[in-house]
Amino acid sequence: MPDPTDLHRDSLVIDSHNDTVVALIRRGNVGIGGETGPERDALAGAVAYLRQYLTPNGPEAIQFSLPRLREGAVDAAFFAVDTTRAWGNHLVYAIDALGYLKQEIATHADELLLARNAGDIETAKATARIAVILAVENTAALQRSLYAVDALYELGVRTMTLTHSARTDVGDGCEVIAGGGLTGFGRGVVQRMNELGMLVDVSHLNERGFWDTLEQASEPVIASHSCCHALCDHPRNLTDEQLRALGNAGGVVGITFVPSFIDSNQPSLDRLVDHILHAIDVAGTGAVGLGSDFDGGGDLLTHGGELPLVTEALLGRGIDEDVVRGILGANHLRLLRGIIG
Repeated sequence: MPDPTDLHRDSLVIDSHNDTVVALIRRGNVGIGGETGPERDALAGAVAYLRQYLTPNGPEAIQFSLPRLREGAVDAAFFAVDTTRAWGNHLVYAIDALGYLKQEIATHADELLLARNAGDIETAKATARIAVILAVENTAALQRSLYAVDALYELGVRTMTLTHSARTDVGDGCEVIAGGGLTGFGRGVVQRMNELGMLVDVSHLNERGFWDTLEQASEPVIASHSCCHALCDHPRNLTDEQLRALGNAGGVVGITFVPSFIDSNQPSLDRLVDHILHAIDVAGTGAVGLGSDFDGGGDLLTHGGELPLVTEALLGRGIDEDVVRGILGANHLRLLRGIIG
């Protein structure tokens, strides 16, 4: 068996979902490098105004800070802004959080790189930096404007989750009982995202909306942070039929670290690997990656510095080295190359 630590650090490691930027703000306007102090109060904007601060405050409460990204040997990550609880101010909330993150990237330009295309991810790896992919979770941020899709793209956003778990203008989330599929506006959003080169994210959609999205989309899609319904009966998880269709269409599922999506009784790292292996069996070896949901409920691991444990567990189950490299990031990179260029 190859050495897990060496394989992990030699591989391209990409995580397809975290909620770190809002967590940084809500933990006291903390910097991604762990910066704190009263002077950071002046950095507070719409997110801080609309959402209460959390306790405990400080960098130790952040799962995916820069030191922990380094510890986990992460090469690229999708930093998502969940706009669900923006109290009717969804677009300005998204812009505020994205602006906060872009300022952090500029402050740490020697360690972070904003990725507008897949080549930037490879450049970051080659220059020992971490690529940041800007993401919006829940197209409530659009506030029913297709023009807002273009505006967010110009800001650097390269992927959007169509819904959260409730109903939006785009369609119904996974917790809407007897929900509908994509609305006409939702179909227009998918089409425009495809035209621009933005990755469509189907995590949180209900099943009918999932099938509508695959029908509407002209490009492969991602389920950035989901698990397998066959192993854990949770509305956020994908059925085998969904996994198979996602893989057949060239998409990727990022298996997530949210305990309740992994097992309703005894979530564990071994059970997480069960989900990864099941997704591979159903969707294919090229259709599975990691989507931790750190700082947003992905608490199976304490923080991002523990990501090498996943590599060790996969190798311990006898998974081929090349397949492990695909799960760690190569599959996500292949998808991104085809969508965002």
